[in-house]
Amino acid sequence: MSDTLDKIDEIDEQAEERLDYFVHKDGLVFAGTHLIVDLWGAKGLNDPELIETTLRSCADIAGATVLHFHMHAFEPDGLSGVLVLAESHISFHSWPERAFMALDIFMCGQTDPHKAIPVLKNAFAPETMQLNELKRGIVN
Repeated sequence: MSDTLDKIDEIDEQAEERLDYFVHKDGLVFAGTHLIVDLWGAKGLNDPELIETTLRSCADIAGATVLHFHMHAFEPDGLSGVLVLAESHISFHSWPERAFMALDIFMCGQTDPHKAIPVLKNAFAPETMQLNELKRGIVN
């Protein structure tokens, strides 16, 4: 019986350690902040080098760790991709013919995804930006 109790205690300790990656902010505990970003009237939306460099800069300034980047080019234009982070991801889809880019920036831990917004504005010079914020995985 004591072996079983020891295993339960170990599992509880591991679960508590994993919760350390959750965000503790404004009296809430949650998995992370998910920003939904729409850029309208933007430039450079069919430039893979600009997009990759910009998204890596977004991750860096937000305090995130880049694990992998993948992008797909559509014909005749448009790009879609994801920057996988240790703290989650930044994904995007671009419609250059409409000067529109949709981005998801989801980060947990000690990151600040809001710091990515000025980087996006500087790189793509959108005429307008729509920003929505979700708190994912709210515990309390």
